[in-house]
Amino acid sequence: MDFYDELAPLYHLIFPDWRASIARQGGQLHSIVQVQWPGARRLLDLSCGIGTQAIGLAARGLSVRAPDLSPVAVERARQEANAQGVSLALSVGDMRHAHALHGSGFDVVLSCDNSVPHLLMDEDILLALREMHRCLRSGGGVLLSVRDYAKEERGRNLVKHYGVREEGGRRYVLFQVWDFEGDHYDFSFFVVEEDPRAKTAVTRVMRSRYYAIGTDRLLELMAEAGFGNVRRIDDAYYQPVLVGTK
Repeated sequence: MDFYDELAPLYHLIFPDWRASIARQGGQLHSIVQVQWPGARRLLDLSCGIGTQAIGLAARGLSVRAPDLSPVAVERARQEANAQGVSLALSVGDMRHAHALHGSGFDVVLSCDNSVPHLLMDEDILLALREMHRCLRSGGGVLLSVRDYAKEERGRNLVKHYGVREEGGRRYVLFQVWDFEGDHYDFSFFVVEEDPRAKTAVTRVMRSRYYAIGTDRLLELMAEAGFGNVRRIDDAYYQPVLVGTK
């Protein structure tokens, strides 16, 4: 099973308060979008996951098309959007085929939460960026949020803690373990689910791989894909934001 298919039912546990994160991220991204591309209304979120960014943006009145590679995540996003009274145009799709799947004329194309580095080669990232460029109207923009890998330790057995959550009478402990190999790393995402009353626990382990690409290299690839005025924005979102304009 795909990593995000497995993670989708548990993804909200990454955040101490997922609903609050939806509102906060939606507000932050909306502000960035309106500063960079005033009046933008039509958005294409190419890695919507369970809807963390797309729901928050749609709740602010924007028209959001929201595909993702994981059908399980898309179905969860559909359920969450319905529960929150938000309209999203959801579908399953690969960002490397974005134009064929979604057409053109969008004001902004975005991919947040370090999704682009799941593409493991510069060639695939460049292909995805060129597809994003094709999906935009003239003057529209791209917005990516990614980890700042220049600040990350490299090595093996690197533990990244997400904390402890309580839900439905259960306690969940979440952490990742990273193992680097050059500019790539494999990671295992552990979710320990404890039933305190029964004094039992179950551990789930989900695995995937990332390309620890730096933001400078991503900006170079954005320029190569045809974007102008490419730059990094700090302190406006929980990750560095990279933007460019068609």
